[in-house]
Formats: sequence, C-alpha cells, structure tokens
Amino acid sequence: MKFMPKTELTSNLDAPVDKVYGVLNDFMSLPLWNITVNGIKELEPNKYLINSTVGEVINTAIEDVPNEKMTSTQENSPMLQIGYIFEPKGETTDVTLWTEFELEDQRNVLEMAAELFLKSLKVYVDFLMEGGTPEDYEKKFGKIKKAKL
Repeated sequence: MKFMPKTELTSNLDAPVDKVYGVLNDFMSLPLWNITVNGIKELEPNKYLINSTVGEVINTAIEDVPNEKMTSTQENSPMLQIGYIFEPKGETTDVTLWTEFELEDQRNVLEMAAELFLKSLKVYVDFLMEGGTPEDYEKKFGKIKKAKL
C-alpha cells in the first residue's frame, strides 16, 4: 500500500461536543456556514454532491461515531479522505480536521483550506452558542478570515 500524505489541524471550540458534532454531521447545512461551499445536493444516503469554490466534489460518509469521529471519501477533490476527531474538554471541544491526499505538492493549499474550514466552523458555532439561529447567520469572509484558531 502506498503511503499517502496527511494534514492535521486542531482547534478548540467553545461548545460541547454534541453541538459541534451536530453541526458537522448536518451535511445539508454546509453551504450556510462553510466559506468554501456554495451548494449541496444529497445524491443518496450519506453521499452528497458539493458545489465548492474548487468545483464539484462528491463526498461519501464512510464512518460516523457520534461525538467521537467522522470520515468521508471525496471524489473530484485533491483530498482522498477527510475526517474529524472530537475530544470533549468540559464545556469546550477540540476538533481535529485531518485529510489524506495523493500529491505532496498539494500540502500547502490543503493546510490553508483546513484552516479556513475550521475558522468557518468556529465562527458559526460561536454564533449559535451566543443564541443565534441558522436562519439569521450570515457567512462573511472578513469575519472568518480574522477568527483565531
């Protein structure tokens, strides 16, 4: 088996693990808060066509252990797999986003994408924890870019 390069980035979110897991497990809400996702369509259970800033990606959920970890495969993406590991820290949660990809020269762009993704997640989760509703959330690049991981 060929060794595949991986990225890994962890951020602490000010929310309990079930809240963070719930946001990430709701694939249909991705366009609402993920700065790189413009639209999504469910193709079949656990399989989604994501319209992203880098084109159309087919995401298939292959592992889902509630409040512990999630893994998906991706087609038409530099990422072969993407996953999340959740570690409760009292009222906060450490979320580790990892990716597995084929070409080492894609590492820098995938690390930047991971950072942008986690910042998008953090801003959205903070908004929800402050009492905001998904219907009132406005995805703004400037705010997401400034977020601290």
